[in-house]
Amino acid sequence: MNTQTNPAPQFYLTAPAACPYLPHEMERKVFTHLVGERAPELNDLLTQGGFRRSQNIAYRPACETCRACISVRIIVNEFRPTRSMRRVIAANADLVGYEYPAEPSSEQYSLFRGYLDRRHQKGGMSDMSVLDYAMMVEDTHVHTKIVEYRKRAEGSGIEERPRGELVSVALTDRMGDGLSMVYSFFDPAEDQRSLGTFMILDHVRRAKALGLPHVYLGYWVKGSRKMDYKTKFLPQEHLMARGWERYDGESSD
Repeated sequence: MNTQTNPAPQFYLTAPAACPYLPHEMERKVFTHLVGERAPELNDLLTQGGFRRSQNIAYRPACETCRACISVRIIVNEFRPTRSMRRVIAANADLVGYEYPAEPSSEQYSLFRGYLDRRHQKGGMSDMSVLDYAMMVEDTHVHTKIVEYRKRAEGSGIEERPRGELVSVALTDRMGDGLSMVYSFFDPAEDQRSLGTFMILDHVRRAKALGLPHVYLGYWVKGSRKMDYKTKFLPQEHLMARGWERYDGESSD
């Protein structure tokens, strides 16, 4: 009889590198591999413990002198959209979101490439090829889906893949206690729609329909303006030294 048990995950530490969020800071990360039949269970545990997933890697900050990165998750059943969020929902009433297996397409990559070229020209992902994008989507051993958001096509009926124009995409993990938004992107020409906000609001709706209590948004970095939007989805919880703590911040409305 085989009595061998699944080995415990091995954790590794990256070398120091310049922080992408705060000037004059250095970042380090601790990471492990998410592979094998236990990957979904491990992903749940690590995400609840402040890790994020990128392909088959789970990582979290392990910086020596800074604790600015704080894991954020929305409390789904208590969330109520603000007036400005309701305006975003109304502005995108012509969009439909469809969920698919985590499979890349050339149409997705075209949108992704345009997003990087307009929004993140100097970012760490700026030189990603179509093969890199395919790996980002496909290299997963957990329960990952692609959600495509398209303009509703005139006269379109029920079909396997809708024909309307693709305007935004979310790569999302379904976990035991919520949805984790791994990465999302959108058409920069549609700025007036606030598609980043809309996709989060739609994921709150989806999580509620599935009976899941949380939507995980990744890290909020206090002092980083490009991260401020994450604290607008209230109430939420922040992972602190003593565990997840409720945060009710003040609405901007």
